[in-house]
Amino acid sequence: MTLPCITAARRFDIDAHLPFWIDAEQVGWIRSTDVPLLARWPDVFEIDNTRVTLAPAFNTVDLRSAALGSVIGALAAEGRIPGWRNETYAIRNAFDAPPLAYIERAASRFFGTMTYAVHLNGVVEYADGAPQLWIARRSDTKATDPGMLDNVVAGGIGWGFGIEATIIKECWEEAGIPEEIAARATAGRTAHVLQSLPEGTQAEQIFIYDLALPADFAPRNQDGEVGEHRLARIDEVAGWIEEGAITVDASLATLDCLLRRRWIDEDACPGIETLFAPPVLA
Repeated sequence: MTLPCITAARRFDIDAHLPFWIDAEQVGWIRSTDVPLLARWPDVFEIDNTRVTLAPAFNTVDLRSAALGSVIGALAAEGRIPGWRNETYAIRNAFDAPPLAYIERAASRFFGTMTYAVHLNGVVEYADGAPQLWIARRSDTKATDPGMLDNVVAGGIGWGFGIEATIIKECWEEAGIPEEIAARATAGRTAHVLQSLPEGTQAEQIFIYDLALPADFAPRNQDGEVGEHRLARIDEVAGWIEEGAITVDASLATLDCLLRRRWIDEDACPGIETLFAPPVLA
């Protein structure tokens, strides 16, 4: 049986979207039902049956950002772009590529642009017992996946932050993990998600890390975005993944940890290997 998180991570209907282009490069996916909203700005977007293109007159990062920002502000005021974050994301198809434009984080799924995130598995290994994982429950007020279970630390990488800096920042904000412990995080694999959501398209690259936490350490949320933390056995966590109680992103990050450490068999999650390479759309 395919786990729900693996199915969801590739639940995307290409025929229900138009590609979004900037400067001769496809940078996102816009739902066909949302395209008429953008037709109100003919000076900003060139639209035909095959694509939506930012007008070539906006030929610098600043001009593109300003044009998109005006549209995004209007759509947000109408309730078309929910969950305003006051965070800046860069539009770029690779994490180390130069930005083509900057947008408000909440707009990234409306335009289906590539985003980047870190997910951290908080691992406690006992000398005389089975390993356990710290699992967070997202606050009921979160804009996305409220109340669902999550990794002990997870967060989007905003413009101006690297992976390591984001890990250290999110470790403190979400779990009260001090920098001297957070800096010990070790890299796992990178998962790729392309899924349709109510607010648009999540096209995201997830950098997965593990962090060994002391047995006497208990996470304490600092920013109000986590409702609680639970220290759980591996079988408990596996059960929550099977039930779909853990977010799709966190499920993938957790499975990567469990597979790398051979705490579960690969046979238990068919199809997982396909998620560690970008999807091919044709």
